[in-house]
Amino acid sequence: METTKVGIKEFRAGMTDYIASNTPVAVTRHGHTVGYFIPTHGHADADIAALKKASKTLDQLLAAQGVDVEEVVAEFKAARKKPKAAVA
Repeated sequence: METTKVGIKEFRAGMTDYIASNTPVAVTRHGHTVGYFIPTHGHADADIAALKKASKTLDQLLAAQGVDVEEVVAEFKAARKKPKAAVA
């Protein structure tokens, strides 16, 4: 499945178009993917099917990029435990 890559500002500006689309969007920040938007349409059953499809797509994208999900989760947990920096 083809994924469109867009920056955060472009994603915000074109959100209505991305919601209406059927194409997943990789949202980037400074050239690095920070998240995926996968539009869904229809009722609850269709939403659940779309989420399952999105999950499979995400798994494929992560595998293609060599991302270890367990490592990402561990890094996230470690980052949450760090004290927040004081804002001046």
